[in-house]
Amino acid sequence: MPQDPTERRVVVTGPPRRAHRSSGYYRPRTEIDEQTTLGHTYVRSLMRIQLRTGLTVFAVLALLIGPLPLVFAAAPDARRLEWAVLGFGLYPPLVLLARWYVRRAERNERDFVRLVEDR
Repeated sequence: MPQDPTERRVVVTGPPRRAHRSSGYYRPRTEIDEQTTLGHTYVRSLMRIQLRTGLTVFAVLALLIGPLPLVFAAAPDARRLEWAVLGFGLYPPLVLLARWYVRRAERNERDFVRLVEDR
């Protein structure tokens, strides 16, 4: 009478030769946590896009405020105009620029988190 397959025993004498992932998919978060080259690339890309956003805001700000001394020098008798431009005319564009910067930076971070989170 042949042996029953359910009574058969298997003996393992060494460690497994292949390590397999417990999860069946790729996780970028572990790459970042373990500071691998790929994780470094992910973080560097986030930093690069945040820097690009900051430099864009700085360029717009420089173009907005940079020529003002030349404008004020061209009209030396317009003291009230200077205060009106600096006090009221410049404030709304600065607020809009700041709002744009914050929204853009938060969107960049959300996109990065969406990339890193489990899919």
